[in-house]
Amino acid sequence: MVRAVSAGETAATTYAWAIQADGLRVRAGRRMAVDGLDLSMDTGVHGLLGPNGAGKTTLVRSIATVLRPAGGTLTVLGEKVNGRIDLRGLRRQIGYLPQEFGYYRRFTVREFVEYIAWLKEMPAADTPGAVQRAIDRVGLADRADDRMKTLSGGMVRRAGIAQALVNDPRILLLDEPTAGLDPEQRLQFRALLRELGTDTCVLVSTHLVEDVAAACTDVVLIDVGRLVFQGVPADLAAAAGDEAGAGDSAAERGYSAILRRHREAASARETES
Repeated sequence: MVRAVSAGETAATTYAWAIQADGLRVRAGRRMAVDGLDLSMDTGVHGLLGPNGAGKTTLVRSIATVLRPAGGTLTVLGEKVNGRIDLRGLRRQIGYLPQEFGYYRRFTVREFVEYIAWLKEMPAADTPGAVQRAIDRVGLADRADDRMKTLSGGMVRRAGIAQALVNDPRILLLDEPTAGLDPEQRLQFRALLRELGTDTCVLVSTHLVEDVAAACTDVVLIDVGRLVFQGVPADLAAAAGDEAGAGDSAAERGYSAILRRHREAASARETES
């Protein structure tokens, strides 16, 4: 006897945002690196900026489900990360490039990306084509069968981007992805980001304000674990106004101005209290 399937069972899962944080708190060791963060992101390329120690990497790791929230809520693709969820199922829909990633030095580039595809439980029949597409997209087709230990630092970074792309993720998390890339490779990477952002939620954590201004549809600036600014790159560039600030470009001067105002306001609140 064939069971009837209801419309509710076959309907696509819907959610307001791909990533949504409400009062999010996440520890990095003993320190509360993300402290009361409110943030919403959907399809597009979101540049995550902030000074050292702002909580960028901790935020990215929590979205990647590597770290569990200590407070507040974090919802990723409709699933509350601090709830009882199937992390394996969620992780299959996420691509993640950490600042430092491990690999077997004797693996070829192809074997490395294939191994990550296996870890993500991709169907065996789909893996060869997906691996080749990911390698092609990062410009390593001519080095696909070279061992990882023979690659330059920039090439290793591109292999890391390939493994993050291999499962065609709905959320792509990249932590300092342009480290070690030369200027031409950075331009190619920006073009790749713009392509990916049409149907994927991409979050790029970086110190390079110019990469964000050139390739991102949205800018997120955090400091001391809290949201300081979220808007389009043009708003970031305009933030400095007529003030003379640190930076060689309008975007860098806007970044510096926003941080300065935020810290001055925080200092004034502490003085009043």
